This record gives sequence, structure tokens and C-alpha cells, in this order.
Amino acid sequence: MTAKQWALAPWSWFLPAPPHGGQGTPPGAAGAGAPSGRDACGHRPTAGTVRFEQVGKTYPSSAGPVRALSGISLDIPAGSIFGIIGRSGAGKSSLLRTINRLEQPSEGRVLVDGQDLATLDEQGLVLLRRRVGMIFQHFNLLSSKTVFDNVALPLRVAGVRPDHVRARVAALLDLVGLRGKADTYPGRLSGGQKQRVGIARALVHAPEILLCDEATSALDPQTTQSILALLRDINRRLGLTVVLITHEMGVIREICDEVLVLEKGRIAEAGAVWQVFGSPAHDATRALLRPLEHGLPGDLQERLSAHPVPGGASRRVLELHYSGAGGLEPDLARIAAALGGTVRLLHGGVDRIQGHSHGRLLLAADLGGPDAAALAALNLCHHARELGYVPDHA
Repeated sequence: MTAKQWALAPWSWFLPAPPHGGQGTPPGAAGAGAPSGRDACGHRPTAGTVRFEQVGKTYPSSAGPVRALSGISLDIPAGSIFGIIGRSGAGKSSLLRTINRLEQPSEGRVLVDGQDLATLDEQGLVLLRRRVGMIFQHFNLLSSKTVFDNVALPLRVAGVRPDHVRARVAALLDLVGLRGKADTYPGRLSGGQKQRVGIARALVHAPEILLCDEATSALDPQTTQSILALLRDINRRLGLTVVLITHEMGVIREICDEVLVLEKGRIAEAGAVWQVFGSPAHDATRALLRPLEHGLPGDLQERLSAHPVPGGASRRVLELHYSGAGGLEPDLARIAAALGGTVRLLHGGVDRIQGHSHGRLLLAADLGGPDAAALAALNLCHHARELGYVPDHA
């Protein structure tokens, strides 16, 4: 069996070893058939859904009850990459940890594949936590154990046969790009390599859901990009649901299909990433997105005035916004033709998120011509406004 085949599946490796060294039968499977929730190739086309129904969480404190979550209701589709973002204290970690019942909601229900987690007994909770892997901001590796032993530990605790442990760990280290590092200790690894060990360990029980608790916050930008690429590849190859929390909107933009914005324990807004980024409806979302915006450069701000320069040539400065809706993209030729005369691009930028164009352009155009509202009416942008005037040489 190849490393790739080991990475993709039989259920029997992740169950406690039965008596007499047998391989056991998975729950819901008949004989040698595919296990419940998987197709014949070992994929789970429907497993990995999460539903929150009016979830609330209150913590006791010396100053009185602290409300961390209130009325959270939403669905996370199977196989998606779902981001949860919010400012510090918004309730992100509390919500994430209800999915593997590290936190018990004070009210409401959390369902994984339709099963209410509050109904699970001790054995059911063990099985749940094998279906829901988790990676952490600070890796949580055992410094006295090798890479191999860190990844193998959950399998050994579960009683998996040693030969299956060896094969599974080897396949996972290959999957996360750590071939040849099995005998290395965490102290000799970079931050990105440590996180790859954490990801491999989270995958040992072939989970349906992978939870990421600020998984890139301790990493530099280049390493962050490599870890996000790995998570995206794992999502696509293994078909598992990825739920991540972060305070970095750039991470959400890079990897997520959908996003939930939390503010003071409540849903501020939720939806497809391109929609939320393109037309943020809540002040909290706009505040979180602000670092991604292309601000007005200082030198241009200094030269900008509310009126044309007296006795000299001036150009008006227009700001064109693109929200991603309707497939509209900047068409510079049409914009220049509509404005007439000479048009210069002063600043700005356009990103592509899930195939939709987002961003803004700052243009310097001749006086006269159509006003900002007319540009939007001509379907040249989603929204436009006139910022002021600059000298012609600016």
C-alpha cells in the first residue's frame, strides 16, 4: 500500500486494537464495505457538518456571570473551509471549542452530522474527539519526544497496532512535508515545521473536521502562507471540514470559503468571504478589514484640497470601489473613455477573492466630465466618490 493510500484511509487503523490482534469492524460497516459516511474510495461526501442552534455560553466570575456567546445559530457545510473572526474577547475560542465539546454550551445545541453533542456519554465523547482533530497556536508538542512519537501518541493511546502506527505516521509526515524528520526533536525544528507536526498529529484518527485555533498567529508571513497552502491541500485531498479562528483578515481572505464575524459574543455578520469582504455590513467587520485597505498615501493627502487650485491647473481625484458583485471588474479603457482627457492611476489595488474582484482605484481626471455617481450608473464600478482636487503636477 502506498503512502498516499495510507493517508486516505481504512478506518480500522484508528480504532482500538481488538482482542487477539484482529482488525475489528467499524461502526456502521458491514464486512469489508466502506465505512459509514464514506464512498467506495474512502471519501466522506457528507460527513463533517456542524450546526449551532441558539448557542450561548456564560462563565462564572468573581464579578458575576460573564456572557461569552449569545444566540449563535449557523451551519458549517461539510468539506468547507470556514473562518471565525473577531476582536479579542469576541468569543471565537469559546465557539470553536464547543465543536469538540471542550466547552459545553450554557444553552442551545451543537450538532455534528446531526448528532447533539450534549447527549454523548464518555465513550461517545472519546469517539467524537477522534472525528474532530485540533491544531493550536503554540503547537503543544512534547519536547522530550521525537517528531514520530509526537504524531504517534494518539494512536498508541487508542491501542492501535504498532505496524499500523508506523505506516500511518510515515504517511502523515510525508503528507505534511516532513519526510526525513521522524527522529528529530521539536527543539531542532522551525516554527513552521512544528506546526506541520501539529497538523500531522491532528490527522492521525482520520477526522471529519479539523479545528485550527489561531494556527498561524505565531508564524512569520512566509511560513503562514506555506501552512495555509498545506491546510488548503489537506481540505481538497481528504475532503475534511476545516474550521479556523483568527484575528487576521488576510488569513480569511487567503483560504476560507465562508466567514463568521463575532462581536461581543454575537453574530455581526456571516456569509461567503467575497460578499463579507466586498460589502461589510457591520462596524466590527469594517474595523477588522481596515488594515487590508489601501489607505490614501500621506503625500497625496497633503496635496488634496476641497476645491480646485486657484489660478492653476487642477485635476479631480475619484475613488472607484469594487465589491465583487455581478462579476464586475475594472475596465480601464472604458473608464478613461467615460472620463475623457487624460486619466492617471494614483493609488489603489484590486484583489481577487473566490473569483470576484475587490478593491478600489484612485484616479486623477480632468475637470468636468461625468460625476462619481454617473460612473457607477454606467456600470464602471459599484460605487464611486469624489475625494477632492490636486494640482495637475501631483
